[in-house]
Amino acid sequence: MKDTIIMTLDAGGTNLVFSAFCEGEEVVQPFTLPASKDNLEVSLQSIYQGFTAVCDQLPAAPAAISFAFPGPADYEAGIIQGNLPNLTAFRDGVPLGSLLRERFGVPVFINNDGNLFAYGEALAGILPELNRALEKAGNPKRYRNLIGMTFGTGFGGGIVLDGQLLRGDNQVAGYLWCQYNKLYPSLIAEESVSIRGVQFAYKHRSGDDRPLSPQDIFQIAEGTSDGDQEAARGAFAELGTVAGHALLSALLLIDGVAVIGGGLSGAAKYILPALMKELNASAEMRDGTRFPRLQVAAFNWENEAERKAFLRPQTSFLASAKTTIGVTKLGTNRAISLGAYWFAKKALAGRE
Repeated sequence: MKDTIIMTLDAGGTNLVFSAFCEGEEVVQPFTLPASKDNLEVSLQSIYQGFTAVCDQLPAAPAAISFAFPGPADYEAGIIQGNLPNLTAFRDGVPLGSLLRERFGVPVFINNDGNLFAYGEALAGILPELNRALEKAGNPKRYRNLIGMTFGTGFGGGIVLDGQLLRGDNQVAGYLWCQYNKLYPSLIAEESVSIRGVQFAYKHRSGDDRPLSPQDIFQIAEGTSDGDQEAARGAFAELGTVAGHALLSALLLIDGVAVIGGGLSGAAKYILPALMKELNASAEMRDGTRFPRLQVAAFNWENEAERKAFLRPQTSFLASAKTTIGVTKLGTNRAISLGAYWFAKKALAGRE
């Protein structure tokens, strides 16, 4: 499987980002085409055009196509279907895998974007990064399990267990988006952990009716644009609270570390404090006894003091029970593309 070239795509509602990888390195310059949300024929032609352009630049024939698509879908069968608010053209069901296989003559692998983000981070991102840091610090502990979360148009999630992507019996593992919303109990978590969630929270807190983007709200939080700074920071904190509550539930089952990505992760300085507060919250028994809800100490990987505390070797088993949450250093698109590459390569080798 050495020198295997895999063509990749990160498909979103706004852009289609194409690339190709060999041995974990890009062999073409990634490029972007606009996505056509509502027109299936235009969208398919863009996908064909993108992969054709990648093929034309490759030094050898590709072994497979592997890419991310926002769910729901029958990924194993390569059929995109279901309610896709960002890509409504695919709502009635499109056998995208077979269409691409017939056109390019190679195996095609399709996965959820949240899954591939987590997979890329587990194999080439934060998981090897923190394990190298633990080794350098003289700490014998190593981590093998990861939860990936993306904050953007929606709330994406993925789970990797000991190097294996968890897709689930129904291909819906890692669907954090529909978890319980702590702040608005009748709503799903994604109503707060999303672009629309930040926009609603800022408007609700400030009364500002302007059509503001998350970047606008971030600049208000930074004090570089006019607006209600406290409301802007509070809007991102709301996202952190709801995401933290969802992540806590997942970590209780998975017992690993976590990484966040997506466009809204650029506001991590305002998101992570509320998220960490949720993870380190306590609960009580009927007799008043209090205990940590997570059962392990959670540390912010982006905070130098907390990172050092996480890395510090411990003398007891209980003291070594820790988790950490960081922000992608690969970048979300690259992590997804690397996840797509490694998934296809392992599948071709019969390991997925």
